[in-house]
Amino acid sequence: MSDTEKYYIVKKKAVPEVLLKVVEAKHLLDSTRALTVQEAIDKVGISRSSFYKYKDDIFPFHDNSKGKTITFMVQMDDTQGLLSVALGIIAKKGFNILTIHQTVPVNGIATVTLSIEVPFDSEETTEVLDSIEKLDGIHYMKILARE
Repeated sequence: MSDTEKYYIVKKKAVPEVLLKVVEAKHLLDSTRALTVQEAIDKVGISRSSFYKYKDDIFPFHDNSKGKTITFMVQMDDTQGLLSVALGIIAKKGFNILTIHQTVPVNGIATVTLSIEVPFDSEETTEVLDSIEKLDGIHYMKILARE
């Protein structure tokens, strides 16, 4: 993971207002299916460009006693054993693999979507994601959702 893609937990008071409004707009879109992106950003008072610039990079942190679910997407070479190694990294840390979906490889690259449950007391989520991303044959990795 490059320095620009590290994960941090910061207190709300340290987060710029525009990012808090992006979270609020995302919440409106999730909870009110009838809203369009334009209606949501108008309600919170941010521009469309700000919303799209930050929407994939900020998520509210939910601390709960049952753990959290993280869904992420990985583009990887269609190499025998590569997915198995990635799953092994997840399993070694005691994370529970909930779902795995792999597309049919195109031009030797497959897209895999994984949902994992992270134990509530684990502080190793970033370490696991970093380890997977550093594997030879991993092209791209992105967190899609956290619950």
